[in-house]
Order: sequence, then C-alpha cells, then structure tokens
Amino acid sequence: MPSARQESNRFLVPLFFLEVLLFVAVIHWPASRWLTGPLLVLFVALTLFIAYFFRDPERTLPAEPDLIVSAADGLVVSVDEMEEPDFQLGRMRRIAVFLSVFDVHVNRSPVRARVKRTFHKDGQFLDARHLDASTRNECRSWWLEAENGPVAVRQIAGLIARRIVAWSKEGSLLVRGERLGMIRFGSRTEVFVPLECIVLVKPGDRVQGAATPLARWPA
Repeated sequence: MPSARQESNRFLVPLFFLEVLLFVAVIHWPASRWLTGPLLVLFVALTLFIAYFFRDPERTLPAEPDLIVSAADGLVVSVDEMEEPDFQLGRMRRIAVFLSVFDVHVNRSPVRARVKRTFHKDGQFLDARHLDASTRNECRSWWLEAENGPVAVRQIAGLIARRIVAWSKEGSLLVRGERLGMIRFGSRTEVFVPLECIVLVKPGDRVQGAATPLARWPA
C-alpha cells in the first residue's frame, strides 16, 4: 500500500542529489561558497521540514466501537448542518478540520466501512480557512458505507496544498482509523455524519486522526 514515506521520497531523493552536488562545490570550488554555502543550508533545512511534514505516527484508537473518529489532525473550524454535496446523501452534520503545514497530513477512515464511491473534482486553491473553500476548491470525496449508515469524507486542497493523494479505491474495505490518503502542504478535511449521530467536538478543539472521537452513533 502507498505510504507517506513513499510520497516524501518524491521530494527527498532529488533534494539529496542536489545537496551532494552543492557539498562537492563547497569543498572543491571555494570561490563559489558565497552562493553554494547558503544554498546547501537552505536545502538541508527544506529536507528536514519535508521529513517532518510527511511523518505518519501510529495512533491508538478509542476502544468504544460506536465512536466515529477524526479523519485528520488539526483544528476544528466548524460544526454545522447541511446537504451533503457530493453523493446526495441528504442533510448531514459536517465537521470541518483545518490542517496547517505543521499538522500530520495523512487522512484516515473515521469508521469501519466499504468505499462505495470516490471521485476527484478540480477546482480553485483558496486558503482552506476561506468560507468558500469547501465548495470551490479542488477536492477528493469519499462515500464510506458503514454498518450503521453512510459517512462522507472530503479532502480539500488549500492555498499551499496542491495535490490530494488517494491510497484506497472503490470497493476497498477499511477498518476504523485506516489510512486512506493524504493532502500535501496545508488543507482541510470534512467529515459528514448522519443527523442522529451525537457530535463530540466543537469549533476550536484540536483533534488527531484516528485517536480523537468526533461523534457517536446513536444507541
């Protein structure tokens, strides 16, 4: 299965070769150090940031099976009620999480479910905190059919995030907390749950993917 490490290698491998070339230039061409030295420091710092950004820590899921967990790390920016926009699932509760460049960007399945449908939609790259980002930005949407009912997840690109990576596909059976994809460099993730679910978070809360309960299925 694809992973955050494989995604990071797309950046780290070219950076490594650039750093080797710059290091050789610093050692063998002293006259160029005014340029190659700062560039080497810059690329090393960029390498460290990318390695940090693509981290993918293991998480401990809550024991209660009726809990719907967060699909992403970040800050809860809104909890509201609206028509689910991608799969016509009707009126649902939406829990939106903003991911800064310092958050883990691996997204996880909030429930044990089968991927009934997923699709990618082109769009703009507004700041993910913008009110219209949910409807106007590029996104990938997931219809997860759980035993208790449907749950939808939307991975939304942001001002800096320009690529949404899917690691699962239609028909896949996901366990709760399983990695389904990631968004690169700052974004927004929304989880839609049925109206009868009890929401357990509020705007301003910090959440962790797979570890933090977002909502609870009704008894």
